Amino acid sequence: MTLPVFLVPALPPGEELVLDGPEGRHAATVRRLRVGEELVLSDGSGMLVRCSVTAVERDALALHVEERWEDPQPAPRVVLAQALVKGDRGELAVELATEAGVDGVVPWRAARCVAKWEDGPRGAKALGRWRSTAREAAKQARRSRVPSVDEPVSTKQLAQRVSSSALTLVLHESAVERLSDVVLPDHGDVLLVVGPEGGITAEELDTLRSSGARVVRLGPTVLRASTAAAVALGAIGVLTSRW
Repeated sequence: MTLPVFLVPALPPGEELVLDGPEGRHAATVRRLRVGEELVLSDGSGMLVRCSVTAVERDALALHVEERWEDPQPAPRVVLAQALVKGDRGELAVELATEAGVDGVVPWRAARCVAKWEDGPRGAKALGRWRSTAREAAKQARRSRVPSVDEPVSTKQLAQRVSSSALTLVLHESAVERLSDVVLPDHGDVLLVVGPEGGITAEELDTLRSSGARVVRLGPTVLRASTAAAVALGAIGVLTSRW
């Protein structure tokens, strides 16, 4: 099995260190790591250290650094523009996409979204849940990079991101072009757009198309808004050098 990954704000420069706080408590009391066992610390930005446990305290571990390295940034990067989804299905979409390797998430306030993230405490709380979900899913998947989760955007703001991306793919059941027929870039950002359960409106499709987006389909069936991104990420993984 791969070693468990624990996230820290920054990796200390020395050879001896202490893992404390919530991650240290989890390692010592939940994972019950013991002297001689190994783990990996990550700063969530690609830097990692493999450590061996030298001592166990109640809520912390003393560690010795065995190896340091940096994981390269995936190429191309994949950024998911995920329409807001009602209930916990939005968090499920973020969790699955993170496990499938997404590099960033942009919450999208699409016209037919049932969920409404209004400005203020409620919207900030919902955004915090998406960010926490991405962090925990990245740890579970043993990822060295935690996907960023940006502030929510309107369709107009999303169209601006289309213009700055190397390629934008909008998943839609009406598309004739298949994702497997698209020539994917070797570098830059691939912006993957997933609409809400009610679908993307014709006006939204026109806006995204006019900014340079390509509308594609994955296959003959219609996927839920919470699962479409993960399936598309798997396809992009094998169609590029990401996997």
